[in-house]
Amino acid sequence: MPQSVLDCLVIGGGPAGLTAAIYLARFRRRFQVFDAGASRAALIPTSHNHAGFPEGIHGRALLGRMTEQARKYGAHIVPGSVTRLERRPDGVFLATLDGEPIPAHTILLATGVVDREPDLPDVPDAIRRGLVRHCGICDGYEAMGKRVAVIGHGSSGLHEALFLRTYTADITLLSLGRSLVLTKEERRQAAQAEIVIVEEPVRRVVVEGDQVRALDMLGGACRSFDVLYAALGSDARSDLVHGLGTRLDDKGCVVTDEHQRSSTDGLFAAGDVVRSLDQISVAMGQAAIAATAIHNRLRGVPSPRGAPDDTLSFSPQDLCTCCSPPDARRH
Repeated sequence: MPQSVLDCLVIGGGPAGLTAAIYLARFRRRFQVFDAGASRAALIPTSHNHAGFPEGIHGRALLGRMTEQARKYGAHIVPGSVTRLERRPDGVFLATLDGEPIPAHTILLATGVVDREPDLPDVPDAIRRGLVRHCGICDGYEAMGKRVAVIGHGSSGLHEALFLRTYTADITLLSLGRSLVLTKEERRQAAQAEIVIVEEPVRRVVVEGDQVRALDMLGGACRSFDVLYAALGSDARSDLVHGLGTRLDDKGCVVTDEHQRSSTDGLFAAGDVVRSLDQISVAMGQAAIAATAIHNRLRGVPSPRGAPDDTLSFSPQDLCTCCSPPDARRH
C-alpha cells in the first residue's frame, strides 16, 4: 500500500517547531514533528524575558510545557534526526529519518543554529550553570553590576561588550590570544566605554563557586569574572535544504518572506535558522505565521484527519479576516 502523504513535516523540536505543532494540530492537520533533541532553549538555566513567567522558567521546562500542549491536541512528536531532504517530480517532499523516506506536501524547517563555543575546558559545565552565556538581550539584565568578560575575535565581540555596557561598567574583552581586528574608531569606542581589552592567550577556564576564572594568561596572570559571554557567532542548521536550491543569506540562514515561505515552493522556515532577532518569542511568532500559511495553502488538499473544509478550494478572500492581507479583507 502506498505511504500516505502528510500535510506537513516539522523538522525541529524547539520553540518554533513546537509552536507550529500546536497550531497545526488545532488546524486538524496531519503532520509529524521530528525532534533531534538539539534545541538551544534546553540549555537555558532560566529565561527571564519570556512573557508570562515573572519568576523566569528553565528552558527544558518551557519545552516540556509546549510539548505537553501540542500532544494535548494530537501532535505526533518523534525523536530523531532527518538526514536528507529531497523532492519528487510531483512536488512532494521526502524527508529521510532512520533510513525511511517520509512524504509530505510541505516542510517547516525549524532546526535553529549551533553556537560556536570557545575551545576551552570546563566551558560546558559553566554553560549549564549560566556562568557562560550567549545572549545579552536574553539575560544582560541579570549581569547588572557584575564583572563580565566577553570572548570575541573582532567587531562582533566589541559590539557585544558595548551592548552589555548598559548593565555594568566592569567589562573585559578577551581575544584568547588571537589578534583583535578592530578599526581605530572601534578601539576609540572601547576606550571611551572603559572596556578592558586582553589579547593574551587563556589556556584554562575554571568554575569556582559562582565565579569564572580565566587562568594561565601571559606571565601566569589570573582574572576572575562573574559572567562570561561567548560572542563567537553561530552556524545555521540549514544543510538539509542545500540540495533543494533554497536561497540562503551570507550567514547560511534561510531567506523567507512575510509568510515564512522560502524560495523553494512548499518549504517554510521559522526560528533561528531564519535571519532575525534570535529570541524565543520571535521564533514562536514566526512559527505561528508559518503554520497558518501552511494550513491555508493546504485547504484544497484532502486530509485523512477529515477537517470540514479539507475538500474546498480557496483564494485569499476565503481567509479569516484576522489572517488575511489587508487587500483581501472584507469591509
